Amino acid sequence: MLFKHTEKFKSFQTVANSISVNYRTILNYFITKSTNASAESFNAKIKAFRAQFRGVKNVEFFLYRLTTIFA
Repeated sequence: MLFKHTEKFKSFQTVANSISVNYRTILNYFITKSTNASAESFNAKIKAFRAQFRGVKNVEFFLYRLTTIFA
């Protein structure tokens, strides 16, 4: 009987595992109120910029433009 009940809590076990793996990051938010939102925003800007210039042949120039615009 016990095994039938544990199958129902499979999603709960997945959540519990996820929390146990990432607990330091989760606690860091509550302690320092810091998130990675700025990094995510910067990644989105880079992706949009890269989509604008598909097929870049000169990688050095691409990185130069990227740093002059977003740095």
